[in-house]
Formats: sequence, structure tokens, C-alpha cells
Amino acid sequence: MPNFLSINTILVPQGAEYKAVCRGLRGGNGSMPTVGAIPVGMKPLLKYLQQAQVLAPKSRVLIMGICGSLSDRYPVGDIVLYQDCVYQGKRQECDRTFTTQLHSYIPEKVSLVKSLTSDRVIWSAAEKRHLGETLAADVVDMEGFTALEFFNAIGVAVAMVRVVSDNCQHDIPNLTSAINSDGSLNPFPLAMGMLRQPLAATRLIRGSLTALKTLEQVTNLLFSGNQLG
Repeated sequence: MPNFLSINTILVPQGAEYKAVCRGLRGGNGSMPTVGAIPVGMKPLLKYLQQAQVLAPKSRVLIMGICGSLSDRYPVGDIVLYQDCVYQGKRQECDRTFTTQLHSYIPEKVSLVKSLTSDRVIWSAAEKRHLGETLAADVVDMEGFTALEFFNAIGVAVAMVRVVSDNCQHDIPNLTSAINSDGSLNPFPLAMGMLRQPLAATRLIRGSLTALKTLEQVTNLLFSGNQLG
């Protein structure tokens, strides 16, 4: 990892995303950041952050994971670097210096985007396009705004790198009921949601595998200096 990045902590949603980032860190050079597996969703994440050991001011936190696209410009597998996150008309910015440094280190492979944070799964392609157009947002996730609001309030610099796992041309299964109140995934509703919409499920699985592989590669690039494939 180049010295100017000096990332203290990586936070990444638990499960497959967390595992992909951990794989990407293997064989890294020098001191490795702490990696925390965060729950999915805004309320579970806030509770997690309030209970976690508070980072010292001047710390740098990199949030990583996958996201959904709200625009034709960002297909599955694209690496995106957040400028800010919006939620219900409010906006939180990522740290500009930190973001600029990351952008310079992942040349030509990463797009600067505006993100929407949602408290539920946005599964319909039509709703994705509508949200993208009306809110001028490029991608959607379920944690970004909450993390920024929390860390900006205590003076911790945050940057966010995510990889697009589903586009805005096709529906994905509605998996809202598969997310428990604590932000973990419930296997049975998850499986049922997939079975009810097999084509959408196949597309989501394929897109997620592509995104997770890229997430592993971009982690490896940042912390070992290896180039993206």
C-alpha cells in the first residue's frame, strides 16, 4: 500500500463481500489495516458503529463492497468510487483528499459516482432507473449514508470503493425479507426469494460473482500493488 493512503480500517458487509476483501489482502505488503465485517442495512450498521471501538480522529476508514447500478453508464463489474451519499434529501460527502488519492491510484479503472443509500433492497429495474433519474444518483447501497454520517460527526476520514453487482436493465429477486433485523441474511427466505424468480436469481448470482472477483482484485491492487487483471 502506498504510504499516502495510510488506511487504518476497512469496513465491508459481512458474508461473501467480507471474504472477497480478506482474500484480496492475502500477500499484502507491510502493515495491513483492520478489517471489520459490518451488518447489512442502515439501522443495524448504526448500532454496530455505536457499539464498536471508536476510532481516533484523523483515522482513515475505507468502506468496500458491492452495489447496484442506477444508470446505464455503470454495468456489472465496474469499480466505483463514491463522492457522496444521499438519503431522503440529505447528503453526506466522502473525504475529498482521501478520495482523490484513491482515484489517482486506480487509474482509468474507477468511476467517481454519486450514491443513494436505501433502507430496503431496490430490486426492480424500473425503480432503479427512476431513482437514478430523479435523484441524479449513479449507484445504490444500504450502508453508505449511515457510515458517512457517523464518521463525519467524529472527524474520521472515509472513502468508499464498491463494485457494481447488478445493472438497471434487469430486475433482481426481491430479497428484502431475507435480511434480518440485525443485518444478517436469513438463508431460508433468501433461498425462497431466489426460487420464486429463477431467471432474476441466476442473473444476480452471475453478477455478484463477477463483482466479488473484481472486489478481491481491487483490494489486492490497493494493498499489494498488483495491477488489475
